[in-house]
Amino acid sequence: MLNLEFIREAGERIRPFVHRTPVVTSRTFDEAAGRRVFFKCENLQRAGAFKMRGATNKIRALSPEERARGVVAFSSGNHAQAVALASRDAGVRAVIVMPSDAPRTKLAATRGYGAEVVTYDRQLEDREEVARRVSEREGLSVVPPYDDYHVAAGQGTCALELFEEVPDLDALLTPCGGGGLFAGASVAAKALRPGVRCFPVESELSDDTRQSFIKGERVTIPPPATVADGMRTQTPGALTFPVLRANAEDVLTVSEDEIVETLRFLLFRLKILVEPTGAVAAAAALFGKLPPDVGRVGVVLSGGNVDPEALARFVAPTMA
Repeated sequence: MLNLEFIREAGERIRPFVHRTPVVTSRTFDEAAGRRVFFKCENLQRAGAFKMRGATNKIRALSPEERARGVVAFSSGNHAQAVALASRDAGVRAVIVMPSDAPRTKLAATRGYGAEVVTYDRQLEDREEVARRVSEREGLSVVPPYDDYHVAAGQGTCALELFEEVPDLDALLTPCGGGGLFAGASVAAKALRPGVRCFPVESELSDDTRQSFIKGERVTIPPPATVADGMRTQTPGALTFPVLRANAEDVLTVSEDEIVETLRFLLFRLKILVEPTGAVAAAAALFGKLPPDVGRVGVVLSGGNVDPEALARFVAPTMA
């Protein structure tokens, strides 16, 4: 199901409800990275992240009967906000299952978009099980954060836009949590430019995809304590992982320090605010994780919803 036609259909479906985000370049970043980098700024997307694309596509693809009943989603942040806003756009009831310790700004934003929030204890409960119970009890359709073809196709529309503007890229880098963004974006990229090299990027502390890629099957890791809270997944998606195996040349990883340093570089040198997860792919370009023969790189800055208290900690060394 996840092919160029399916992603293009998603693009037409979501066009009235999402931003066509800008592609930005920086000579300063290029000099530091030693290659030409083109940033797809999904931090400027509605709800602050690429997740708005997948959530909108999934909800708009539901039947009228399903939309009338409503939807339920589970997320610690960006997907929660995206489903809440996409549901409001569509006039659909939304229930979001979020951990009780989720950033206060993300809880507030999700409620602010009109969603009902159900909290759970992430140490004692499984969020998917909580969402399943809500779904069965109230007849709501589940909108998964990544492991769904409509969601992945929606995410892939950012690559359609990127390659329309910069068709001659040598490589595409995306952050990788559950794999929905990479799956959709890599399918679109390889259909439009078959020779393009695709690299998902993770934090070293949340390397479930790298371990799975090396082993050739899905691996589950303990809950990762990475600063990149958008990629605290423990195993790749069942639907997205086969796509990743087919399209990824390699899975790159970056350290926690490299993530924070890239976030600060983007903020202070380029005046672009991203959250730690949004900086992960850029960190791979900045810190030389790519093969040396890659010259022109597309990088997805996946989100900008950084917690204010966390941001203060990240920038404090520079401001001291």
